[in-house]
Amino acid sequence: MKAFPLALAALAIIAGAPASIAADIVTSEQAIRRTVLHRTDVPDSNCEVVLVLLEVAANTRTGKHTHAGTVTGYVLEGDYTMSIEGQMPHTFKPGEVIAVPNGAPHDEYSGSRPAKLIAVFTVEKGKPLTSPVPPAR
Repeated sequence: MKAFPLALAALAIIAGAPASIAADIVTSEQAIRRTVLHRTDVPDSNCEVVLVLLEVAANTRTGKHTHAGTVTGYVLEGDYTMSIEGQMPHTFKPGEVIAVPNGAPHDEYSGSRPAKLIAVFTVEKGKPLTSPVPPAR
């Protein structure tokens, strides 16, 4: 049974997680709560702005995904790591701002404490806010 935690840690390290939390990170939609606070149309476009409260349980990975537009986030609580494809992972602390470019594949994960963020999505109307990236074959 020791092989499973080691394999999980190796997978998380390859995916960009710090080794100290690699074995503890989980992916679970139940551990991630997205509450839409407000929606408004962007005039003269096919886009909308969606204000979301994102609450992520401790040691939780969102899973690799994209957005149909840009996202700007503000960290309210906890430490939150963003790993945008092609870039080094970066950990954000409360009071810091996260920016995700349109369509950029990325993964996010919380640290040892739950994280809470406010996110502003400027996305195409009618498209999901988050679309999972299928695993590489």
